[in-house]
Amino acid sequence: MKRCFITILTGMFLCIATTRAGNTQFVEGKQMFTGIRDNLIQMAESMPEEDYKFKPTSEIRSFGEMVAHVANAQAAICSMAATEKKTVDPKGTASKADLVSALKESSAFCAAAWDGLTEATAAETVAMGKTQRSKLGVLTFNNLHDFEEYGYMAVYLRLKGIVPPTTLKSVAPPSSK
Repeated sequence: MKRCFITILTGMFLCIATTRAGNTQFVEGKQMFTGIRDNLIQMAESMPEEDYKFKPTSEIRSFGEMVAHVANAQAAICSMAATEKKTVDPKGTASKADLVSALKESSAFCAAAWDGLTEATAAETVAMGKTQRSKLGVLTFNNLHDFEEYGYMAVYLRLKGIVPPTTLKSVAPPSSK
């Protein structure tokens, strides 16, 4: 009887630990998304409207086109993992207000996709280009893409004398509580 009780107790512990581990992946992935989302939005808001047409070289996108790209990509990528499809489709030549609005809209959609993830749906596979990925993998890919684009866009800000949001956070004085 004692051995049976210990076996059942051990099994329950392993089930709980496994469930918590899966949920931790969701929580950590969503936390990463929330951080990069906030940085991208702050970055888009901090660039002056007249600099949305700025291109460091003629061969690459303008800052406005970069914001549009991130908004469009987020909507497309997160649509793969969500129960509904979303398009925002801003053009890089749109006004700063329209581009920031599109970025916020696609970011809210991605946050909802993270919130809708469950143990069961995280492992479901969906088509992503020519491959199949889990929904968790799709949302993780979106995080990676957002971080990559943030890195590019940080250079645009620096060339305009604007300190990127992550730098501001890392050099902020400690709060005096």
